[in-house]
Amino acid sequence: MSEPHDAPTAAPERHEFGAEVGRLLDLVVHALYSDREIFLRELVANAADATDRRRFEALTDPTLTPASDAAIRITIDKDARTITIADDGVGMSKAELAENLGTIARSGTRAFGAEMARSKGGDQQDKAGLIGQFGVGFYSAFMVADRVEVTSRRVGSDEAWLWASEGAGSYTLAPAARAEPGTTVVLHVKRDDDEFLEPIRLETIIRKWADHITVPILMVKDGQDEKANEGTALWRKPKAEVTTDQYREFYHHVAHAWDDPWATLHWRAEGATEFTALLFIPGTRPFDPVEGPRESKLRLHVRRMFITDDANLLPGWGRFVQGVVDTEDLPLNVSREMLQATPVLARIRKAVTNRVISELKGRAKDAEDYAKFWEAFGPVLKEGVWDDSDHRAELAGLMRFRSSGAEGWTGLADYVARMKPEQEAIYVLAGDDAEGLSRSPQLEGFRARGVEVLLLTDPVDAFWPDRLGTFEGRAIRSVTQAAADLSKLPLPETAEAGTAGDAADVVKLIEAMKAALGTAVSEVRATDRLVDSAVVLASAGFGPDLQMQRIMRRSGRQGFSMPPALELNPRHALVRGLAAKADAGEDVAEAAHLLLDVARVQDGDLPADPAGFARRVTEALVGR
Repeated sequence: MSEPHDAPTAAPERHEFGAEVGRLLDLVVHALYSDREIFLRELVANAADATDRRRFEALTDPTLTPASDAAIRITIDKDARTITIADDGVGMSKAELAENLGTIARSGTRAFGAEMARSKGGDQQDKAGLIGQFGVGFYSAFMVADRVEVTSRRVGSDEAWLWASEGAGSYTLAPAARAEPGTTVVLHVKRDDDEFLEPIRLETIIRKWADHITVPILMVKDGQDEKANEGTALWRKPKAEVTTDQYREFYHHVAHAWDDPWATLHWRAEGATEFTALLFIPGTRPFDPVEGPRESKLRLHVRRMFITDDANLLPGWGRFVQGVVDTEDLPLNVSREMLQATPVLARIRKAVTNRVISELKGRAKDAEDYAKFWEAFGPVLKEGVWDDSDHRAELAGLMRFRSSGAEGWTGLADYVARMKPEQEAIYVLAGDDAEGLSRSPQLEGFRARGVEVLLLTDPVDAFWPDRLGTFEGRAIRSVTQAAADLSKLPLPETAEAGTAGDAADVVKLIEAMKAALGTAVSEVRATDRLVDSAVVLASAGFGPDLQMQRIMRRSGRQGFSMPPALELNPRHALVRGLAAKADAGEDVAEAAHLLLDVARVQDGDLPADPAGFARRVTEALVGR
């Protein structure tokens, strides 16, 4: 490859842009692309495309030869304030320069691909691997340059031509010289775009947007070529040709991680929409998979060129998945707005999502292996049960929980298989940690009756049960809202023996406590769901359960909080003693407030009045 020689002496021909360019060039420069660095992606794509075109034409025309060491070379001249992108591609004739660069959205690549489709049965564009659209994308150069010069020599021709424009209403064409076929683009960088005259800045852009273009991209520094891209689109290789080490290395690159992937998904989809995907499920939880952005960051490529990681190729619950999806069915310069509307992307999203779910279902059959995934990403997956109606049922089957009646992790299907014949629902208890929940008074009545309860410990657990509603025809119900269910389940005879006290024994105590507590509770009532504890909180007969209310209060949404019901165990010695005082007409108001705060603390909440709680405990300890 060589830079342009001095051009032959001749007056340049001045041409007006095609009418559509004259009207739309300003819009392209200022509105089509939101990020100025995209100019380098577009020009590199054009150069790579031209190189592939030359290689392909050499296969069908024996008079043409491909470049033996084809590469894209980028040179910065800070003094002259220029960036030069030179390739060994097919080049352009005078007519092609005028046709391709003089009319916006006129794409030499597109026309070439269409011609091949007509002459070769419609499948040659994939073989050529064409990625550029030398039309709209080219004009992104004017975002950073106030003058652009393109010197090009068509392969098979001795003539070279110089196209130049300042991005206004016209361009010039003049004879030029170029030692070899190919194209050289020179950008005269604007005064406020000095950042693009730094090699490290351009190298960063290349790694971001064009790391896997197969044509070598070289940065010229002090006369020496330094490779700036990896140059291998690993996802395009057949699975049989990729080693575990290569997968691991690419995972480290694309995910910026150092662990080993828990799962690797590599496949090519064919049919109405064709794409290749190489996805990874990480082996360890990154720093912020829950608290960080809730959008999938899978990388969308078009013919190996990175387009965006904001295409939302997976729902939010799949944001832990890393990797690349590469398609032939989108234009390189597709905008974000177009992406959201195109049916092609919708089909890709559906296929990728189904493939990830299928992989999880298969891996879930190995409980020990699946536990590694669940402990890292379970809370994220649960979000899908809340907000993904299309896949809610499938994701529900993938959830795992701690349980009051089983060791390790268990799923909803396993729970249903163990349910008692007379049991109406799947019972759950939500809180902050499984160990604390396992000791909760809320479980006493269920444990006494041999009824298993799932222990839910993630914040999202307060939300999804109501959205899911049922699993395999069984309602999902919080134990704080299941007092009526529990009363239908008989206590074993061994549990009933030796108990003394029932609701009739605490009627006056209940009346006195209601009067003392006022609006702090919705109700005070006796219960048969306690064994060892004196009191427990229950949800009111309507609205969210207790854990949901706690979350809402912590987030400042007091309107969602409803006074709980306070349930008394009439068989407990403390309650029987207070009942005797109430029957005798003694004041039990202080004891009522203390018991309510005790019930709150048992449930992992704070007393409504910590100072008052401390005072009452102190007075009780000194016997007052």
